[in-house]
Amino acid sequence: MKDLNICIDIDGTITEAYYWLDMCNRYFDKNISEKDVTEYYVHKVLGVSKEDYAEFYERYKFKLHWEQKIRQDAKSFIKRLSLLHNIYFVTARDKCLTMLTHEYLRKNGIPYDGLFVLGSHYKVDTARELDCDVFVEDNYENAIQLSSSGFKVLLIDANYNRGPLNDNITRVKEWNEIYRIIDGLLLQSEAM
Repeated sequence: MKDLNICIDIDGTITEAYYWLDMCNRYFDKNISEKDVTEYYVHKVLGVSKEDYAEFYERYKFKLHWEQKIRQDAKSFIKRLSLLHNIYFVTARDKCLTMLTHEYLRKNGIPYDGLFVLGSHYKVDTARELDCDVFVEDNYENAIQLSSSGFKVLLIDANYNRGPLNDNITRVKEWNEIYRIIDGLLLQSEAM
């Protein structure tokens, strides 16, 4: 039996946070840089309508999600965590991306015990069903919602998630920090 149930978001969490910038800049004829991305919702960052962004996303979502680069050290630390813990990917991606997401994780050699493609940003019920011990996330609103429901959240720092945090949220910069915190949680639970 494995020790902890770790839920992990995918986009911006195991992948580079600004993977979509180049393609969006070309498509919308913009010159947005990473420092300009102070908002989670891409259409607001780009200054385009929600409908125009939805049209772009519908057209390119498979390409965008297939070509994303993995964040530095995410793969190696997830592999190490998977030896002792259950790894569940919980993503708001459209449900039509389920097979692509399985293939993406396999192609990149990232181990997992379950994949939940929700088609919604509401992750609390899934975290409950999975008896989640810690949730790794990059979306500020998701982090607040999960933490307010009693879950410990590790929020990967990005320009778009810099709001105030509550006691259940810890801001982290890199995957080695995530690994150390989860290792500390395991030690705490063993001491009890």
